[in-house]
Amino acid sequence: MTVTEERPTAARSARRSTTDGPAKGAAGSTNRLLTGGLLVAGLLIALLVLAVVAAASGQLAIPPAEVASGFLRGLGLDVGPVESHPRADATLWSVRFPRVAMAIVVGAALSVAGALMQGAFGNPLAEPSVVGVSAGAAVGAASAIVFGLTAFGAWTSVLCAFVAGIITTAAVYLFSRSNGRTEVVTLVLTGIAVNAVAGAALAFLMFLGDTQAREEIVFWQLGSLNGSRWDHVFVVAPLALLGVLLAARLARPLDLLSLGERPARHLGVNVERLRIFSIVLVGLLTAAAVSFCGIVSFVGLVVPHLIRMVAGPGHRLLLPASALGGAVCLLAADMVARTAVNYAELPLGMVTAAVGGPFFFWLLHRTRRTAGGWG
Repeated sequence: MTVTEERPTAARSARRSTTDGPAKGAAGSTNRLLTGGLLVAGLLIALLVLAVVAAASGQLAIPPAEVASGFLRGLGLDVGPVESHPRADATLWSVRFPRVAMAIVVGAALSVAGALMQGAFGNPLAEPSVVGVSAGAAVGAASAIVFGLTAFGAWTSVLCAFVAGIITTAAVYLFSRSNGRTEVVTLVLTGIAVNAVAGAALAFLMFLGDTQAREEIVFWQLGSLNGSRWDHVFVVAPLALLGVLLAARLARPLDLLSLGERPARHLGVNVERLRIFSIVLVGLLTAAAVSFCGIVSFVGLVVPHLIRMVAGPGHRLLLPASALGGAVCLLAADMVARTAVNYAELPLGMVTAAVGGPFFFWLLHRTRRTAGGWG
């Protein structure tokens, strides 16, 4: 075939590519919207079902229909079956509903914080603990326990944990900043160093404390939603909602940053300001969560990965879907912690680590195999 015979074929191919391109792009966009809608709908249904099952499960078994009717009765709507046990409604509203609500709020906060860290620093291994907020909160709570601080009554350890977590986050950021910039590697290494110092401080506080103080510190480190009350939920929920809404406003800049720092700057993104704001939100979300329930690992690391595998890297869908996924994950983990052993409760952090650790190893292996290595 001659060159002149090839030109019409090339021209026809070019015309096909120009005409098929918009169609393929529109089809791809429609598929992404459909996938995103199905994912969000599926997560909402799973969250609703899990919430009912979690509220029905426990030492006092309550049928799911009575859970729904008890919830409506609490809102002033007397519909559905009456309670089969005289303490069923009281148990639901004073113990189980606050715990379910706290699990949803904390799971959403930790997962969104993890998605923010991974997006802002382009590091799939980043999670909220990288900035030291969890370790700092642990030191704050332990200090209140060991030294018997009671300035704010029952809220003293919570406030100390929250303030210490925010201070630690600020310290990690300031120590990792150099020449007006925050490098990813420097931030991670600084976080490791600060976490090590916080671990040493925590060990020293345990050395100073008596047996009861040590048990309280260990219990706090292992994480638990036991003792959750409505007044706790009403403190954490507004902070978590504020953090999630502000994080959603960063979706487009985070998408542009995923192209690389230089292209993002050319497209008008102030990368340093974006990272500062992300760190502030991560500190706010994580400190609010761990101040009440202790350290809960792997939720902020694994859940955004799972959502990204299904929904793709776009943060407009990733952030809200991560919030729902984190709520589902922590609610399921707390239900296992409450019901796996009769008349006992497993530490929540142990359950999430036992499930999240092996899954993350599988995720690392899968990523390396599909990418052909890390290089």
